[in-house]
Amino acid sequence: MPPNEELEGLNVTLDRLTYYRDDENLPKETPHAFIYHLSIHNHSQRNIMLMARKWVIQEAGGNTQVIEGDKIVGKTPALKPGQTFSYNSYHVIANNAQVEGSFHGVDEDGNPIFTKIPPFDLVIP
Repeated sequence: MPPNEELEGLNVTLDRLTYYRDDENLPKETPHAFIYHLSIHNHSQRNIMLMARKWVIQEAGGNTQVIEGDKIVGKTPALKPGQTFSYNSYHVIANNAQVEGSFHGVDEDGNPIFTKIPPFDLVIP
């Protein structure tokens, strides 16, 4: 199998980031929630399918979480050239943090591809 390739023309944008706090429903150890809205744009010349994600959350207090899993919000988006997949989800944290990551999948020939999620900051108001 060919090496995992960062696919040129496949990119991610952070469309919106919202701080959310609800003392009743959030765990005491991670009381700060941030809802993020992302779009994955396929500006490449290939059909692709995204099948997994990886997040790295580095908190100011020194704690680092790595979250990996299959699918993206329960889906495996297939994107033709020119198409976009948008979704929202959230992270819960104890301290200010920087978040980055990547989406992983395959192109139309079954070659493994990925695209990076640009870093963004979770700053507790």
